[in-house]
Amino acid sequence: MTETFADKVIRFNQNLQFTGTLPAGISIMNPFREDEKIMPISSAFYHKFYHDTNPRHMILGINPGRFGGGVTGVPFTDSKRLKNECSIAYSGKETHEPSSVFVYDVIKAYGGPAAFYQKFYINSICPLGFTATGKTGKEVNYNYYDSRELTAAVYDFIIQSIRQQIAFGINTNICFCFGTGKNEKFLRQLNAEQKFFQNIVALEHPRFVMQYKARSKEVYINKYLAAFQQAA
Repeated sequence: MTETFADKVIRFNQNLQFTGTLPAGISIMNPFREDEKIMPISSAFYHKFYHDTNPRHMILGINPGRFGGGVTGVPFTDSKRLKNECSIAYSGKETHEPSSVFVYDVIKAYGGPAAFYQKFYINSICPLGFTATGKTGKEVNYNYYDSRELTAAVYDFIIQSIRQQIAFGINTNICFCFGTGKNEKFLRQLNAEQKFFQNIVALEHPRFVMQYKARSKEVYINKYLAAFQQAA
């Protein structure tokens, strides 16, 4: 029996593990190994929307956050969007992530999850997230590019992960990048070295839009939609 796109993603998630050494004070976040409910939840999502062998274009964010992919196993999808927009059963921690809100506003404008996920596959440059202890003593999200030491520690892991995901059936003529600052800069440099994609189209990160440009949200939704037309 032919392996579907969903089968490949699920196997990737099951085997996803960072075995290197992280800088002091940085912890890795791997929901697929830390919470036994995550694999069944995320697998249900991929079986629903990726149960075919069609190619997709890849969208790469930064790395998963604690309240989106960190609790659902689905990038840019918090628990509210997973239940209400994707109709996937969820009984874990209720979460609300601004990035997820914006992404699903875009998905809705595109035609809904079924239409969108038929064409696109979302993950992050680093498919596992990180946390650090903040000034108040609380755990906060940490990005792969927030320190040179962390970037160096996960560099080979990032390359291996992107290469594995391209093998799912990714159309490499265009890759979309969420983030027009450090994330775009890193991906362009990495791509120049590794030749993963022919072209990279960068879009303002969903969190940036929600945090600083919320009043202009419709402008950015339209910008996303116009960019995605290049993958038609």
